[in-house]
Amino acid sequence: MKKIICLLFACLPLGAYAYPIELERQLNGAELSATTQEIDHNIAALRLYNYGQSAAECTAIFRNGPEAPRTRRAVLEAGASSNMVVKFTRSVIRLRISLECGLK
Repeated sequence: MKKIICLLFACLPLGAYAYPIELERQLNGAELSATTQEIDHNIAALRLYNYGQSAAECTAIFRNGPEAPRTRRAVLEAGASSNMVVKFTRSVIRLRISLECGLK
């Protein structure tokens, strides 16, 4: 019985659904960290953290195949972080994110 339970736990990561996320960054002098995250089969997030000494203004465009692109904007003060979350109507197969930031 213990062997069967161990086998089931070993197979759990194989059943997890994951889709690739491509992040294209254009920081224009801003000192930022950008991390992508998949939340659900149709929800994704982009976490931004400003390491710089001045505020940064960012625009992210999320593209999921044939759906209309979703645009999110954020202004990050020095040392601040922000989450950009997007939900699509269809399941994501491949997500492309274009991030453009600049000093404010």
